[in-house]
Amino acid sequence: MAVSPPSQTKPSQVSSTLQLPQRLGPSLEKKNESLGEERSGLLRATAAAQTLASIVRPCYGPYGRQKFLVTAKGETVCTGHAAVILRALELEHPAAQFVREVAQIQAENTGDGTTFVVLLTEALLEQAQYLLWAGLARNQLRESLATATAEILTALPSLAIRSLGPLEDPSWALYSVINTHTLSNTEYLTKLVAHVCWVTREPNGTFKPERIGVCMLEGGTLMDSRILPGLAICGKPCGETTEVLADARVALFICPFGPTNPYSLATPRLSNPEELLRFRKETEQVEKEIAQLAVMDINVAVVWGEVNEKMVVQANNCGIMVIQAKSRKDMVYLSETLGTPLLTRLLPPLEPGKCQKVYGKELQGSVAVVFEWEHENTPSLTLVLRGPTIQGLRGAEQAVYYGIDAFSQLCQDPRVLPGAGATEMALAKMLSDKGSRLAGPNGLAFLAFAHALSSLPKTLAENAGLAAQCVMAEMSGIHQAGNFLTGVGTDGIINVVQEGIWDILKTKAQGLQAVSELVQQLVTVDEIIVAKKTPVHQQITRPTWQAKQSSPLREKFFAKYI
Repeated sequence: MAVSPPSQTKPSQVSSTLQLPQRLGPSLEKKNESLGEERSGLLRATAAAQTLASIVRPCYGPYGRQKFLVTAKGETVCTGHAAVILRALELEHPAAQFVREVAQIQAENTGDGTTFVVLLTEALLEQAQYLLWAGLARNQLRESLATATAEILTALPSLAIRSLGPLEDPSWALYSVINTHTLSNTEYLTKLVAHVCWVTREPNGTFKPERIGVCMLEGGTLMDSRILPGLAICGKPCGETTEVLADARVALFICPFGPTNPYSLATPRLSNPEELLRFRKETEQVEKEIAQLAVMDINVAVVWGEVNEKMVVQANNCGIMVIQAKSRKDMVYLSETLGTPLLTRLLPPLEPGKCQKVYGKELQGSVAVVFEWEHENTPSLTLVLRGPTIQGLRGAEQAVYYGIDAFSQLCQDPRVLPGAGATEMALAKMLSDKGSRLAGPNGLAFLAFAHALSSLPKTLAENAGLAAQCVMAEMSGIHQAGNFLTGVGTDGIINVVQEGIWDILKTKAQGLQAVSELVQQLVTVDEIIVAKKTPVHQQITRPTWQAKQSSPLREKFFAKYI
């Protein structure tokens, strides 16, 4: 498709149709004194959404910033992922909780668009508040927003100018998604994700994300990352048995591999005969449990806990490979994949996990443990990420998951849209052109939705450190001239086709639909009612004698302590 070059448009030539028109009239101007109790619910919901959006707005786009996030457990995480930030926040306002829930559902279903949902919800709620201030009825506003959403979803496919072919390398389509969520080595990481997704795709075109594993190993650089067959976890084989090459039967334990008394975790210091006797009994019990594992044909034991060297020697004698895992998340993933439970004692599971072979793989000073299968519907490849810091690895891991989810969306609908805010500006122009010709509530809702959409490329410009007003003026003028392939780049406006910046159609459509439904629900809320139980100490009534013998001093005492 031929792309016309960006035209030189002065800021003075920008159409004002993106703003709500003056046709609201003096009688419909925003007046604080006209804001009654029926408007206060939306006002508080808008304020809550604005507070939530102010937290994640600096993280929007490829030039978004990072935040130090201190979790409830006291752990400090450096992240720019809105989904991680929202998950850690403790929210009390019901509207903020609604916004977070919708954003998290968007992330779970599509893998991307979390910040997009929050920012667009805030902008659209603000515009809806103006229309309610202007006197538009709530039911009219809700119906008009539904009409505008239907118009957007109908026009959205017409903006798709490229599709991922069935035999095409998906790197070009995944680059924009991964670049938004990682800070360095985007091209190399994109190639790894594209390759692992392409290889695991079924011959009929279907794709199962669960067939791809992600393993983080500290050390080296991101350029040392590689793909391993099967499912790899961060751990190390203990003892002399370091591999099982046929008919592996796996048991998973989240308990120490040895005696559970406190003396077993270090050199025993036994001060009396009773402690010695108890220690011997604990050891003999563990030895019996290990022997019982061997009787039940368990030849691989994965442990998340302390590993006793003496017990490992006995496990070696019984032909059991002992693996010490470093992450509970890996244990849960193994449990789900192998179909065997996590056990809190060294007892054989009713149904052990089965795979073809288990072995340790050394990668430049670090060790990964690999589980391989021959059957279908099992993890076939693992992307092993390397990096000097755990924070950098977490960021790369999130970017990989976003890329995998994006490929899953493309397998369902291969169409892509112009990125870098170009699609939002194109939709805003379409809505403003149509809204300016419509009378009544629909015209106002179209213009409000257009103004909300235009706020997203403005945020991209602000995060890129550009003069947002000038960039938006030039970008708006070019879109008014008919070139909808113009977006926001590092140095100003860019041609998104030439730069290769794309948004996934299915992800964008689901995000727009989710935001519209949420705002339509919130505009009907006129009051927030919080029902709380009164604490027991506040339910104690004053004794009868107090009412008869009250005094200012006694009243002051009870007012302070009751």
